[in-house]
Amino acid sequence: MLLLAALVICGMGVYLVRYVEHGKDWALYFSRANSGATGQLTDRNGIVLAYFDETNRVYSPDRITRAANYHVTGDYWGRTGTGILSRLMDTNGGFSLLTGTTHSMSNKQLSLTYDARLNDAIYKAIGEWASGCMMVCNYRTGELLGMVSTPSVDPLDTTGEQRDGAFINRCISASFTPGSIFKLVTAAAAIERLSDLDSRRWYCEDEYKIAGVPFRCVADHYTQDFEQALANSCNVAFAQIAVALGQNTMIDYVRQYGFLDNHSIDGITTAKGSYPLEFVGDPETGWSGIGQSTDMVVPYSMLRFLCAVANHGMLVEPHFLPDDTPEITELVRPATADRLKRMMRQNAVWHYDSDNLFPGLNICAKTGTAELGEGVEDHSWFVGFLDDEAHPYAFVTLIEHGGFGLTRAGRITNEVLQWAVENM
Repeated sequence: MLLLAALVICGMGVYLVRYVEHGKDWALYFSRANSGATGQLTDRNGIVLAYFDETNRVYSPDRITRAANYHVTGDYWGRTGTGILSRLMDTNGGFSLLTGTTHSMSNKQLSLTYDARLNDAIYKAIGEWASGCMMVCNYRTGELLGMVSTPSVDPLDTTGEQRDGAFINRCISASFTPGSIFKLVTAAAAIERLSDLDSRRWYCEDEYKIAGVPFRCVADHYTQDFEQALANSCNVAFAQIAVALGQNTMIDYVRQYGFLDNHSIDGITTAKGSYPLEFVGDPETGWSGIGQSTDMVVPYSMLRFLCAVANHGMLVEPHFLPDDTPEITELVRPATADRLKRMMRQNAVWHYDSDNLFPGLNICAKTGTAELGEGVEDHSWFVGFLDDEAHPYAFVTLIEHGGFGLTRAGRITNEVLQWAVENM
């Protein structure tokens, strides 16, 4: 009897601790209601994305808008970890420990920095059957303007059939092999750590071996200097640059720029990337310097880096809630940022035929074609920003298994930016 009594007391103790910690979640989950709390979620232009009260759970009447903005809004039950809607309901409903029920607090309207129309344009450009994502940020103010992940979810679809990965926000909750966009990080390290960088030359023809391991490019670049090597996106040159820097130096810069960290966007935690941290030797260091090896990058982390490069090295921390005093830090040395910016502009002019492929856009960019192994189509990346005071937009575009960066992700980016410049 004493043993049974002790077990009951212990069990009640465990229950009470869990009740205090999770009682509100239990009440909301089982009732699937918020007991009277009301709220409204709008974009920066006042477009209503969702509204709820004691009896109604409303989304946008437009299917494209619902799907395009799903990973921003989420749903009322928190099926995607980055959705704001369930958080708004949670913070807008009180909970009584005494009665075990929720109760209404003050009405609340939350206006986001996102532009629903821009997200619609991104969603249409990527295509709802593709797997990919795109983010757009004002690098002067830190306002997140666009964030779309596909495949997406229409929260009013009651069939229960969703594509694999539809609830994952690829922009901030997943990491991917970066390919050549990672050469921007290697280039930044080289600018600061290789004192004779501008006098060095690299020769690329057919292949180059590091400790017997061959590195190849898609074209013969012959003799090239540092800026030509980035414009050519030369694997041979950048593998040698990474080896000259050394693995420890590369790790220092990957850490410094936040690629290995979890970040917080107004309370939403992002995933973190990876880089070979254990000793791997020169060949693998070479592969890591060109964005292969075990490199994995979260699109949002690359966006932060690009915002700093575009903004003279200063990062205005991205956010989606209006903020008059956003956090500002120097992420990249100003001289390094300015040189990278100039080189990315040269990339667009020399190699991407920007006048024809990106007409009217003063674009600074870098492509990436991330190799995933034999028989698997590469990821397509296109990242950069507009050097435009009226439209200071940084962007990251990723299409999984999309092939060449310029032809797939680049085309989508141009379509979206043309719309943004004309309509925002």
